[in-house]
Amino acid sequence: MELYGGKKMNICVLYGGRSGEHEVSLRSAASVVKNLDTSRYTIVAIGIDKAGRWQLQEKPHLVDLPGQGASLSIVPDSTPVSIRPSDGIHAPGGKLAVDCVFPVLHGSFGEDGTVQGLLEIAGLPYVGAGVPGSAISMDKEAAKRLWRDAGLPIVSFQAVDRSSTARDIRDAAAAIGMPIFVKPCSAGSSLGVSRVDDEAGLGAAVAEALRYDTRALLERCVDAREIECAVIGNARPRAFPPGEIVPSVAHGFYDYDAKYTDKDGASLETTARIDEEMRARIMRVAESAYAAVRCEGMARVDFFLERGTGELFLNEINTIPGFTSISMFPRMCAASGLPYGQLLDTLIDLALERHTERQTVQYRK
Repeated sequence: MELYGGKKMNICVLYGGRSGEHEVSLRSAASVVKNLDTSRYTIVAIGIDKAGRWQLQEKPHLVDLPGQGASLSIVPDSTPVSIRPSDGIHAPGGKLAVDCVFPVLHGSFGEDGTVQGLLEIAGLPYVGAGVPGSAISMDKEAAKRLWRDAGLPIVSFQAVDRSSTARDIRDAAAAIGMPIFVKPCSAGSSLGVSRVDDEAGLGAAVAEALRYDTRALLERCVDAREIECAVIGNARPRAFPPGEIVPSVAHGFYDYDAKYTDKDGASLETTARIDEEMRARIMRVAESAYAAVRCEGMARVDFFLERGTGELFLNEINTIPGFTSISMFPRMCAASGLPYGQLLDTLIDLALERHTERQTVQYRK
C-alpha cells in the first residue's frame, strides 16, 4: 500500500532535526509549506525531533510565534517513519509516495551531508546540494582551503581541535594577529562564535567554539560590511544581485540573537549599496565559490567587504539557507524577479534534474 498517492507531485518537507538550529528549521519549514503551490504539490510533512526521531505528521500544523512569525510544529509521538535502502521512506502502514524530498534542516545532521547520503541510499530525489557539496560547505576549513586553491579571496585562518594545547592555540592566534574571530569549523547560525581582542579571552572563546564541534577555526577579524549573495543551479550556477546585513551597534556582528531573537538585531537590505563593478564581481566570485565546493541546487554565499581598503573576502557558504519570512535568501531572489513560490518550483526542478542525470551513471561494468 502507498500512502499520499495521487496526481499531484508529493513533496516531503523534512524539518526540525538534532542541531542547535532546530527552532530555526521549524520557522523555515513553515514558510516553505505556506509558499508551496498546493495545486501542484501534496505536502508530506516529516518532523525530526531533537532526539533525532523521524515522525510523519498527520497534516502540516502552523503555529504563530509572537514577533517571530509562523513555526511548523512537530506533534510528539506521531507515526514513526524509517528509510529503506533503495526503497524510499516507510511508515507502519506502508511506503510513502514521495516524489521529491525538500530538506529544511539547518546545521549538523541536516546540512552536512548526512541526511543527503541517507536520501541517496533511499533512492530519493532531494532539494539542495548533494553529499560532497553539503559536507564540504559545512566544514569551513575545508571550504576555505578549496577556495584558496581556486585563487578566490579569503581571510587568513588557522584551525585547532580538542587535542590542541594552550600553546598550540596561542601560536595559531599569533600567526594571524589580534583581533580574531573564533568559531566552530562545522556549525551554523553563528553558534559558538566569539570575537577575541587579546590573548586573555582566547581560551574561553576556543572552549565555547569546541562545544559545538571538535575543531575550531581562528580567523583574522576584518572591519567589514557583511554582503550576502543567493546562488541557484546545478552545473551552471546563477547568482543574484547581493544584499547586505547591517548588524545593530548592540550586537557588533551578525550573531545568533541578531539573526533570530532580536527583531532590531540587524537591518536586512535586499539590495546592497555598492557600485555596479563590485556587484558584478561579487556575483562572479559567488558562482566560482559555489562551483569550487561542488554545490548544487542552492546556497547563500557570504562575503566581507573591508572598510577602508575595499577588499572583498569570502566568508562562508550555506547550502540550506534560512527560509523564514525574513530570511535574506528568498528575499534576494524575489528582489530579482524570482518570487518565493517560483523559487521553490525551481529548486524542486533542479532536484529532479540532478536525480535523473545521476541515474545515467554506471557503478559497475
